[in-house]
Amino acid sequence: MAITDIRAYAHLTAEDVETLGKELDTVRREVEQSLGERDARYIRRTIAAQRGLEIVGRLVLVGSRNRWAWLSGTALLSLAKIIENMELGHNISHGQWDWMNDPEIHSTTWEWDMTGPSRQWQTAHNYTHHTYTNILGMDEDLGFNFLRMTRDNQWRPIHLAQPVSYLLLASMFDWGIALHDWKIQRDHAEVGPWESSRHNVEFVRKASRQLGKDFLIYPALTGKNFKYTLAANITANLIRNIWSNVVIFCGHFPDGAEKFSPEQLTNETGGEWYLRQMLGSANFTAGPVMGFMSGHLSHQIEHHMFPDLPSNRYPEIARRVRQLCEKYDLPYTTGSLSKQYLLAFRTIHKLALPDRFLRRTADDAPETSSERKFAGLTVHAGPENRPWSIDPATGKRRGLRWALHEAKIALRAKAEQEKEMLRSAERTLRAKARQEQDLLRRARHALRRSQRSYSA
Repeated sequence: MAITDIRAYAHLTAEDVETLGKELDTVRREVEQSLGERDARYIRRTIAAQRGLEIVGRLVLVGSRNRWAWLSGTALLSLAKIIENMELGHNISHGQWDWMNDPEIHSTTWEWDMTGPSRQWQTAHNYTHHTYTNILGMDEDLGFNFLRMTRDNQWRPIHLAQPVSYLLLASMFDWGIALHDWKIQRDHAEVGPWESSRHNVEFVRKASRQLGKDFLIYPALTGKNFKYTLAANITANLIRNIWSNVVIFCGHFPDGAEKFSPEQLTNETGGEWYLRQMLGSANFTAGPVMGFMSGHLSHQIEHHMFPDLPSNRYPEIARRVRQLCEKYDLPYTTGSLSKQYLLAFRTIHKLALPDRFLRRTADDAPETSSERKFAGLTVHAGPENRPWSIDPATGKRRGLRWALHEAKIALRAKAEQEKEMLRSAERTLRAKARQEQDLLRRARHALRRSQRSYSA
């Protein structure tokens, strides 16, 4: 089962969680108060750079019959599409730059270079996903309704195909996101896919404009180079889709990105919401360039706690979040891009199989765990019966990270014990088999002696 009691899982008291929430509120308040011209220059320069890359890329593609012109133009166009998608479209639509009151750089006016309308994505993502992050049955981004990313979801035969369906999703991620958001909009409005409604008309218009722009108008502007420019646009979209898919899956589905049951929402406090975002997300290590190209979603933990704060501030926010994780002995889930992606990729393939082929349970699997994995391991110390203790050697708090470490040791010891029991059982069976073989040989000898005596 997923986490049902986040305080028990995190080894925090209600007072701890409230204090943590207040400290994170302070982080938000101080960042908001410090926003100014430096941040405004950053986003305006980013927009100018992205548009410059796209213009130069499309001009270079005019000569796309030349191999190097095609490669250069495609690379520039791919970079422009990635930056527009990750650092601009995603973050502006989150309202990160609404504080500037610039009508061009505002969540209500920006339309991104993706198949689906920004407004539909905002409803599905900003509200549904960021409010109900990793809540089973409520967060529709948890596997995008067809990938099984936690064994809390019942296995169905269709999941056998999810390694292939995932690759299709990655290659056509803009369409996957658009159709996903469109379905959520239709479900909320209770309209069918072919009914005449504002949501359906809005979707068709945006998708048609996007298809016409990338696959008809821009290629046609290059005249005889139409098919080469068309191939460049298809390639640029493919590269953008794969990159954005990798970034999203690294932030949501590696080991350590926890899932929660709907019970967790009952009377959830602001501090518990922060804690759920922190425990339900994962980062990957990135320098300035990779961080920029990922829309700073290399700091997915910080993004989930502060989705409407400017992304260029996430690195400095991350330092303060890590300090709080140290203070409360909470895990800060991060790793290299390759590691995080391979962990998510492994989960996709592993959970394509029925549970009977899986070794771990839903309470202690790498991709799914709950507070029940700590049964018999949590140390209660002091008259307050706190769910954490103090390390007598260092004087530091021993909380969730310590408990996870102890659980890992206990799991290894249990596995070793089970292996030893299997080895012991194997030795016993072999000894019994040898004993039975020896008895069988004696019986055969006795039978032969008896037959010779009878013949004599």
